Amino acid sequence: MTSGHALSSAEIAKRAKSNLALALACLPEARRRDMISFYAFCRLADDIADSATLSEEEKETQLGHWKKCVLSSESTGHAVLDEVIELPDKYGFPRAWLAEVIDGVASDIKHTRYETFEQLQAYCYQVASVVGLVSIHIFGHKNPQAAEYAIQLGYALQMTNIIRDVGEDARETGRIYLPMEDLKKFQVTEAEILKGQSSERFTRLMEFQYRRARSFYDEAAKLLPPEDRDTLLASQMMGQIYSEILEKLKRTRFPVFDHRCRLSKPRKAWILGTYLIRGWLARQRA
Repeated sequence: MTSGHALSSAEIAKRAKSNLALALACLPEARRRDMISFYAFCRLADDIADSATLSEEEKETQLGHWKKCVLSSESTGHAVLDEVIELPDKYGFPRAWLAEVIDGVASDIKHTRYETFEQLQAYCYQVASVVGLVSIHIFGHKNPQAAEYAIQLGYALQMTNIIRDVGEDARETGRIYLPMEDLKKFQVTEAEILKGQSSERFTRLMEFQYRRARSFYDEAAKLLPPEDRDTLLASQMMGQIYSEILEKLKRTRFPVFDHRCRLSKPRKAWILGTYLIRGWLARQRA
């Protein structure tokens, strides 16, 4: 558990082909490097929790070790961990945030259902909003209000993930992140979701989740401080990509059991290009 990982942070980010890794392209080089280290940390922690080869006990032991490492800030010999444990002192955020991200992904090991939205929201806070809080410190935000922006955007992004991945999560892990109280409200059974059965009831359930996610995007947009529009370009890019995925899901009536909803490559390239230009202009102004 303390030996170096075979892949570097940059290689992990490249292999993941995620929207976040794409968004980091509009950051200055040093901040981009540190964000890639943080992204790799989140990715590897998530991979431990989702591993098909480790037992529950092994997963919990490994993540417990990681948590101890980030809280103690001692060198571990693990390439990615050693990069990440330097970030709290460098950017002035609490080490406890890194531990909270680990606690969030660790909850996936045994937690496969959420009774209420409040319970789900607490999970979203750990795996997405705290990631946002760490990110805005690395981005170099100026206004403290940016913290609330990051929290709300984290909820929006994670709810979009949950909506998009309903079919995949049920099929591959048996997890249902949609709150059980909402399933009851719209008379959708767990069995229907696990079998991938769509219906008008299911579509109404998903429209309800869509409105919830949309409200978080709207709230985040209101909270973005004007003086941080340049520094938080990467998070705005993430927000645009995921917001467009959410709208596409609604437009196509949530075909989440058929395929994973994505934006087209030309559309993603256009968004990336737009934000790269904005990033270049911001650096000229700085």
